Amino acid sequence: MNVRVLLVFLWPSVVAAQGFAGLGTTVEGYDDPVPDPVFDFPADHGAHPGYRIEWWYVTANLTAEDGRDMGLQWTLFRTALAPGGDAAAQVWMGHAAVTTAEAHFAVERFSRGDVPTAGVTAAPLKAFIDDWAMAGETLDEVRLTASAPEFAYDVTLRAEGPLILHGEGGYSVKSDEGQASYYYSQPFYAVEGVLSLPGEDVAVTGSAWLDREWSSQPLSETQEGWDWFSLSFEGGDKLMGFRLREGGEEGYTYATWIGAGGEELVPYARAFEAEALERATVAGRQVPVRWRVRLPERGVDVEVTALNPEAWMGLSFPYWEGPVRVTGSHEGRGYLEMTGYE
Repeated sequence: MNVRVLLVFLWPSVVAAQGFAGLGTTVEGYDDPVPDPVFDFPADHGAHPGYRIEWWYVTANLTAEDGRDMGLQWTLFRTALAPGGDAAAQVWMGHAAVTTAEAHFAVERFSRGDVPTAGVTAAPLKAFIDDWAMAGETLDEVRLTASAPEFAYDVTLRAEGPLILHGEGGYSVKSDEGQASYYYSQPFYAVEGVLSLPGEDVAVTGSAWLDREWSSQPLSETQEGWDWFSLSFEGGDKLMGFRLREGGEEGYTYATWIGAGGEELVPYARAFEAEALERATVAGRQVPVRWRVRLPERGVDVEVTALNPEAWMGLSFPYWEGPVRVTGSHEGRGYLEMTGYE
């Protein structure tokens, strides 16, 4: 069966309101994250087929030569349809997007694990689906490419700081019930390259953030979606924070404070605050597009505003993803992802 048709049949059961792969459903037979992980790099940059879900997720805040703000997203998802790690049971999905203040473009691709059109090798690194790729000798420097009818990009990412392990040494708890994932980031990429838009090729520079995460059930059954922020402040400090929603209200929250250069790393469970200040009708849904974000322990009290409120990813599972501007106690830029808004 064509994998896209297969996913259409499976999507009601594997997605629901929680997004990719039914993250809150009970799953038996898969590997499960445990506390005190010991990562093996570069091997852990590759795939973990014993776990149900996994992703390689890049977002970048870019500036054109004429000063325009832009953003791009490149994501490769892997999900297992059955436990055991069999290649034929692995489904790969790619998302690529470009956002400007005036436009948002998003496309997706699918492949299956037993055909050579998608996958990940750890050393040298290559994560790919068709001709979209994130590739380099190591994760320290990679070339990121994607193309679609309305846009394309070809950029180089160079790491200027260390990998960051979220939670307790990379064991990232997502609920009071204890659901968790393995989660690390490379938030220190400098970016340069070319972004192609309708009618123009734009030279861009900026910064990028890579998230790597894998698990089998990172959410509890009562959690219906999340709001995830990656913020880079002037001066070099960074903040990753998320809140999981239950019954339309804020539930479990977590933040990682990342000092400039990565020399300071502090986890904050249940201390991150995100309040929606303004909503807009996006794709027929009421979606927050301006937030107040606080982390009192670090003196953070900022407004986070969408560069383009229309950054809706109207793909097989819909969500909002786009670049944001940060003002207040700290100035900067970042990215925001919101799922579960129906």
